[in-house]
Amino acid sequence: MAGRRLRSSTVVLGGMGLLAATLTSCSSEPDERCVDPVTYETLPSYECDDSSGSGRYYYGGSSRSGKISGGSFDKSAVETGGFGSSGSGGG
Repeated sequence: MAGRRLRSSTVVLGGMGLLAATLTSCSSEPDERCVDPVTYETLPSYECDDSSGSGRYYYGGSSRSGKISGGSFDKSAVETGGFGSSGSGGG
């Protein structure tokens, strides 16, 4: 009987993980990253939060080897998706 309970809790925990992943991936806001506007390399967030910082927020896109592409510095230019949406970033 203990084995049966273990399987039930495993299914519940797996379902909760799937729900969390779905909600995260269907966010209505695009990803926001702090980026060097010249090199497109990711920077620590304080470089964008501080007025003397050298970074700017970049929305959407993807990161590969520390460089960002496929998004925009203009948040309104990035299409966002919600539940049931197949929207993608552009820019």
